[in-house]
This record gives sequence, C-alpha cells and structure tokens, in this order.
Amino acid sequence: MNYYQLFGLEAKFNLDLTELSATYQALQKTVHPDRFAHSSSQEQLLAVQKSAEINDAFQTLKQPILRGEYLLKLRGTELPLEQESFGDVSFLMEQMELREMLGDIAHAGDVDAAIFSAQETLDVQAQYLWQQVESLLAVTSQAENVKASELIRKLKFYQKLQIELDRIEDDLFD
Repeated sequence: MNYYQLFGLEAKFNLDLTELSATYQALQKTVHPDRFAHSSSQEQLLAVQKSAEINDAFQTLKQPILRGEYLLKLRGTELPLEQESFGDVSFLMEQMELREMLGDIAHAGDVDAAIFSAQETLDVQAQYLWQQVESLLAVTSQAENVKASELIRKLKFYQKLQIELDRIEDDLFD
C-alpha cells in the first residue's frame, strides 16, 4: 500500500492539505496506544508500526518537494542524485547571484528592505518553478516526469536559499 492509498487519496500532486490533515488525525486515532492498552504485545507493536507509517506518509505528502519526489517514484521516474552535476549553467549562475544577494543583506543600508527584496525574489522564482512542476505532474508521461524531477531538484536549491535567508534574518534580529 502506498502513501496515497493509505490516506485514501488519488495519486496526484495537488492535494487538499486540510483534508490530508483531517485524514491523518483520523488514521492516528485508529492506532492510538490507548486503543491497544489491553491487546497483546504483538498487536501493540503492529499499532506502533502502523502509526510510524502514517507519520511517514503524512510528512511526505504534506511537503511539496517530498510529495513530488514520492509521486515521481511511484511513476517509476528515477530522480537525479543530489551530488550529480547540474547541466543548466544559467540556473547555476542565477543561484550564485542569489547567494551573493543573501550575502549582501548584512551590509545593506536598509536591512529590512534588503530582506524583503530577497524574500520577494525567492518567492517569485520558486513560485514560477512550482507552477511548472504542477503542470508537468498533472500529466503522467515519462518525458514530463523527467522534466518535473529536474525542476524539483532546482526547487531544492530555493529551499536551501530560503533556509539561509531565515538564518540571516534570525542572526540580524536576535
């Protein structure tokens, strides 16, 4: 049983996260330890394992990057390794420029404006990629899946930049 089946969902990228969360709560109630307090140790163990599986499924399906990767795996698409070199030189140049932008924030005359501008830049660029991923994953062809896997890989760069921006902001205002 895959994670989508576990949650009674169609295997697709766009999910209703409110519904996902409600289903998660309902599933967790079925395996709550209190329900198995008087059960055999084997039944208690199975409930704990099922609870862990439900948690794993929820964490995967609620996070877009993990959900996209999981969906691609279900479709048999091999995902590029993190260490695999990136062939898109313009994207790499863009990433270097974004890193420089983040590096300049601490020295900006107006730090708030620099953070706002950086956040806006990251949001716009990541949103553009997400829109493409959603379109590609709506189609179940192998060629579209391969393109989606490359874009998800790019989105991981943006996720790292977002973490870096959050760290910079914390450092500057703590």
